Amino acid sequence: MTRVALIEARIAARAEVARDICLFEIEAAGAAPLPAIEAGAHIDVHVNGFVRQYSLLDGPSLAPRRYRIAVARAASSRGGSEAMHAQLREGSVLRISAPRNNFPLRPDSPSSVLVAGGIGITPIMSMAAALHAGGARFALHYCARSKDRMAFADELQRAPFANAVHLYPDDEAQSAFDSEAVLASQPSGAHLYVCGPQGFMDHVLGTARAAGWDESRLHHEYFQAAAAATSGGDRAFDLIAVRSGKCITVAAAETALQALTRCGIEVASSCEQGVCGSCLTPVLEGIVDHRDSFLTLQEKVRNEAFLPCCSRAHGETLTVDL
Repeated sequence: MTRVALIEARIAARAEVARDICLFEIEAAGAAPLPAIEAGAHIDVHVNGFVRQYSLLDGPSLAPRRYRIAVARAASSRGGSEAMHAQLREGSVLRISAPRNNFPLRPDSPSSVLVAGGIGITPIMSMAAALHAGGARFALHYCARSKDRMAFADELQRAPFANAVHLYPDDEAQSAFDSEAVLASQPSGAHLYVCGPQGFMDHVLGTARAAGWDESRLHHEYFQAAAAATSGGDRAFDLIAVRSGKCITVAAAETALQALTRCGIEVASSCEQGVCGSCLTPVLEGIVDHRDSFLTLQEKVRNEAFLPCCSRAHGETLTVDL
């Protein structure tokens, strides 16, 4: 299986920045410099068999000295966040990928609305820094369950763009984020960027769609895969890899990515949860049962590609360009 090239790195500093949220500063372990950063970019972090994606907090830089990421300890964690919190200390070694950006800013937008829920503030902070540096018009709306869970609130209020920052901790009665009012006040052509828990994102994006915002102006990024709804369990299907000349049966208990690997067809992969998009594969025929959190609704409807790490076929066959 083709994997993303990795960088040897180490933890340069660690700090608790909010309840159950830890900040890690990462530096290169060797002589080679860290690759450049774009606003909205993330890295893969490999720790003791776990691979997780974390957004970079800081704005664009061609020669970053360190990467900053924040990790929330999740109650429903499959082990990744627990491993980060429990095992990584200053000096700990780890491997990371170069930054990738599935959540880029649109520089031609007349105005941007940045909306974060909880740990979703991490890519939003980098976007705010980039927009401010470029003299762009924007507002940042940050929601959290409580003030003590609101990581980087003090940093944002000290930032040079502090007048564009609005905080909404749920435990303060006077604080309430009115997504309908916020979106209604935006100029024509404004773009919305939202990151956070799935329910929160669905609400904000749903409000925008109901208000007539075009999908091309809606941008989001998930931190974990959405739960896939299935009826009666998964079933086997045939995956036809045209360029390889193979017809592969994907068993009910395996993913299409696993079946491809088993048959010697290499597909780049990283998260294997339908979040990062590394394994995106063109579809030639058949209807996809999309279970990822990477493709937009429009892209899923077009049925031109799928993520074999999690998605399946609705019918008995799916023909792909592999």
